[in-house]
Amino acid sequence: MPSYIQGNLALDQKRTVAKPKVKIKETTKVVYRNKSLPTQEKMLYLFTVVLCVIVAGVIIWRYAAIYQMNTSILKMQSEIKEIQAQNSALKQEVEKLQSPDRLKGEATRLGFNLQDEKQVSLVTPPKAKTNSSSKNTKNASKP
Repeated sequence: MPSYIQGNLALDQKRTVAKPKVKIKETTKVVYRNKSLPTQEKMLYLFTVVLCVIVAGVIIWRYAAIYQMNTSILKMQSEIKEIQAQNSALKQEVEKLQSPDRLKGEATRLGFNLQDEKQVSLVTPPKAKTNSSSKNTKNASKP
């Protein structure tokens, strides 16, 4: 029957060379299975991992808050520098507008004349209702 299995019926089984049979010795290996971890130890590991995750989250959150504060500080500093530059430009403009030569030119342009020595200006303060403040003040006129 082995000849038929190999696909040829014409073969003679007597001519085939007998091969020595190899004996295979099967050995069984005993595998020892480790016991699983006790539930208390599993819970301890789980608690440790959760604690580490919470601590890492808090640290990351604090670094994010610090980064946000630093960016807002830098933004405020740049705004302060910009406002200081505008302030100095406005101070220069005020000084330019308050110059005596410019004020004289504006006064003449608007029709004001210089005061003569003969003209006298009298300025009287408004009368206050309190008596203590009006007793100490004196009317004075200076040219």
